[in-house]
Amino acid sequence: MISIEHLTKSFSKFIALDDISLKFERGQAISLLGPNGSGKTTLIKSILGLVIPEKGKIEIDGKEIRSSWEYRSQIGYMPQIGRYPENMTVGQVIGMLKEIRRDCKKLDEELIAGLGIPGFLNKTMKSLSGGTRQKVSACLAFLFSPDILILDEPTAGLDPLSSELLKDKIAKERENGKLILITSHVLSDLDGITSDIVYLQDSKLMFYKSVDELKMSTGEQKLNKVIATIMQNQLPKHSNN
Repeated sequence: MISIEHLTKSFSKFIALDDISLKFERGQAISLLGPNGSGKTTLIKSILGLVIPEKGKIEIDGKEIRSSWEYRSQIGYMPQIGRYPENMTVGQVIGMLKEIRRDCKKLDEELIAGLGIPGFLNKTMKSLSGGTRQKVSACLAFLFSPDILILDEPTAGLDPLSSELLKDKIAKERENGKLILITSHVLSDLDGITSDIVYLQDSKLMFYKSVDELKMSTGEQKLNKVIATIMQNQLPKHSNN
């Protein structure tokens, strides 16, 4: 579904992505992991078309994204920090986006109800707590039933109940054949919903493997233990593509 070939991006003298090649398919929930500055955000922004790489290409369903913008309607994006018109109410923001996306015939409002958004519809965005703003971002990411979901630190700031509701929704959408890309520093939140892991370090792809394969090779069952063991053993770069 998403094919990334030899992607390279630098900012001045800093290389953010160094010859990255990956393939993602429907039904995968892929966690993008790595230390700060490893290239995760640049990779996400490249897929979204917000960053233009110097080399390489990205294709979605066989079409190169550089020559088209329509593919973005297939993507639901939840940023780590949502930026919205501060004087608009939650209801106005949702209504505005529905108006912009009148082409979407199938709305997914499950999270709007589950996260209690109707109770905040008349509140302005500037009055919301960080956790409530995060709930709004989650609802908007899923609202237009996208084929691809890109979730950047999705559980950050959420209360435990809301976090579990969101994780259940992610697992459900994966079962429905959606492609889900997740970044998170809270590895425990990824247990049970992640099918594959992409690990970036120093702008390079260190490995891309299934969680089952990693658990088998390390003998660990918890994701944080799996990653810690791999880093301690300093496994060589490897890709399953």
